Amino acid sequence: MRGGGERSLPLPVPQAGGGPRSDWRTLGRLAPYLWQYKWRVAAALAFVLGAKLANVGVPVLLGHLVDAMTLKPGDPAAVLVVPAGLLLAYGALRLTTSLFTELRELVFAKATQGASRQIALQTFEHLHALSLRFHLERQTGGMTRDIERGVRGIESLVSFSLYSIVPTLVEVALVLAILASRFDPAFAWITGAALLAYIAFTVTVTEWRTQFRRQANEADSAAHAQAIDSLLNYETVKYFNNEQFEARRYGERLDRLRRARLRSQSTLSMLNTGQQLIIAAGLLAMLWRATQGVVDGRLTLGDLVMVNAFMIQLYIPLNFLGVVYREIKQNLTDLDRMFTLMDREREVADAPGAGPLATHGPVDVRFEHVDFAYEAARPILHDLSFEIPAGRTVAVVGPSGAGKSTLARLLYRFYDVGVPGTGGGGRILIAGQDIRGVTQASVRRAIGIVPQDTVLFNDTVAYNIRYGRPEANDAEVEQAARAAHIHDFIVSTPKGYQTMVGERGLKLSGGEKQRVAIARTLLKDPPVLIFDEATSALDSANERAIQAEIRSAARGRAALVIAHRLSTVVDAHEILVLEAGRLVERGTHPRLLAARGRYAEMWALQQAAEQGAAELAA
Repeated sequence: MRGGGERSLPLPVPQAGGGPRSDWRTLGRLAPYLWQYKWRVAAALAFVLGAKLANVGVPVLLGHLVDAMTLKPGDPAAVLVVPAGLLLAYGALRLTTSLFTELRELVFAKATQGASRQIALQTFEHLHALSLRFHLERQTGGMTRDIERGVRGIESLVSFSLYSIVPTLVEVALVLAILASRFDPAFAWITGAALLAYIAFTVTVTEWRTQFRRQANEADSAAHAQAIDSLLNYETVKYFNNEQFEARRYGERLDRLRRARLRSQSTLSMLNTGQQLIIAAGLLAMLWRATQGVVDGRLTLGDLVMVNAFMIQLYIPLNFLGVVYREIKQNLTDLDRMFTLMDREREVADAPGAGPLATHGPVDVRFEHVDFAYEAARPILHDLSFEIPAGRTVAVVGPSGAGKSTLARLLYRFYDVGVPGTGGGGRILIAGQDIRGVTQASVRRAIGIVPQDTVLFNDTVAYNIRYGRPEANDAEVEQAARAAHIHDFIVSTPKGYQTMVGERGLKLSGGEKQRVAIARTLLKDPPVLIFDEATSALDSANERAIQAEIRSAARGRAALVIAHRLSTVVDAHEILVLEAGRLVERGTHPRLLAARGRYAEMWALQQAAEQGAAELAA
């Protein structure tokens, strides 16, 4: 499996229960990532406070200047003093507000981007650490969509919280304090009541609307997953002429997404209308009381201007606050889905204090009384015991479904031995060490595999071969390619080793992909080798050549060869015959033929089939 910079946080403890966590728990999960930048957070909040103090100072200044304009008409001071003072003070306050705002952005950008990067990276690493069972059941398109929305949600959540929620709350507090201290306390009560009504309405309706956002997210992920799955299987779609079928399935998912988004949009319109009614009622009540105060002589024109400026300055961001709250709720929903991925429990985990696998000296492999089942009701292996000594090749043959490929998965520790719910299950040892007692990474470093179904990265031939040992130089890559009998093909292409192989290697033939996989494994040079139908996609001439290279590569190593074609394992030091997960025969090729058992029967059938094919070809 594939797996930085900043100090990483411990991976989360899996959450009990299934449903979405509360918003506060989601925020609590996010907080430690931001707490690493606590001094930047503090500085940003200080700049927020400075910007809002300057912003609130503008209406106060306007009020004083209006009241100070008592000069007689024609007085030169009316032209020289008042406009100059107004312009200079207004400009200074506006400049201060903008300066503090930009400083806040500058200081906090590193915290936002750092937290987003770290969570995305940790999610990526955690997904690679999950068991093969999870990856066999996942939907790649939907999962990547959840991660994409979650990372974007972090940036938006932090940005909205620090740049909108906190500044607006600071401004509201300052305005209420000024209104209560300078004017009739009723001004503060009206403003406070309007704010409370606005917040209560927004929170209540938004909480109700969140279900539609979740439904839209699920429909979006399902549509994206189906589209990705269909495009990845482009050839299969074409083989069966099912373009319209795939388009119809995708259209049905898009229709579900459309209906969910329409419900979300209609409820949004209802929310916006209610918010505007509350704001209009509060603003009308404030202006009515201020105007009545001027008429009664309790307030000056400057006070009226100040109250009006406060209301405009307060309700504009308050109106935006409703949008921000909706966005925050949506971002929390998106973030929750990504944290849910991070909460997926690792089915196969390193034991506490596990050390690396020691591979000094000869490395052998032993299966001791191994039982295994993917599901308790369907056992795969039964009390299986055998040994692969260092420098020896052991082949495993048998019908499809006998459990041959399961051996490779267990050896790589994609699953642990045993039957779910029963415990036990025997053990697998490499170099005398139970692989459950050492780190998975060290076990996988010690094993090289050429799988039957070779999947390549959408990159160059050189990259795919070098993937076996990323630090290898060009000469070592070329040497591995020569050993796998693919060098001549590579250099015959216009771009040579820089030839792109396409998505999953689809630009190469099956045999070419398999030879790249062999070269990649030879370059890794591990003490244990697994060949899982390694030559199944090769023609007879290339198969014989690769068989010679496999025998050469296996020299001095413990090699497990999983084969269906018996002619490829006749030289193995020992052949194991599996049937229904049980070892029914074992021995060398000549001894098994002489025993006239299951192996001899399989050999006769294959020889007859090959002879018949040769006669037809002739």
